Amino acid sequence: MTEDDPTDEISEIEARIEELAEIAERCRRIILGSKVAIAGGFALLLITLLGLFGAGQSAMLASIALVLGGIVSLGSNVSTLRQTEAAIGAAEARRLELINGIDLRVVRDAPEKLV
Repeated sequence: MTEDDPTDEISEIEARIEELAEIAERCRRIILGSKVAIAGGFALLLITLLGLFGAGQSAMLASIALVLGGIVSLGSNVSTLRQTEAAIGAAEARRLELINGIDLRVVRDAPEKLV
């Protein structure tokens, strides 16, 4: 990659942005699953505490584990999502900087074709 031709670096940055976008989307899906796990754990805990459906101690332990696991997963993925979004922003800023550094010609400034 030469300093005079930043198109290779721009292509690499765009590939990295796509990769980071996939990571961010995966984090969003895991965050949603974590919220569902937390809600399901609370619902199961409530059912167990009220004694509905004959749920016993193992159901209570499972509900507590579900809630705690969901909270840990949620916190971890929210943190990762924030870091990924910051990295995307930095990569987009660098890409814009490189694009603005290219001496682009507007079509109307192009030399006219001789007939």
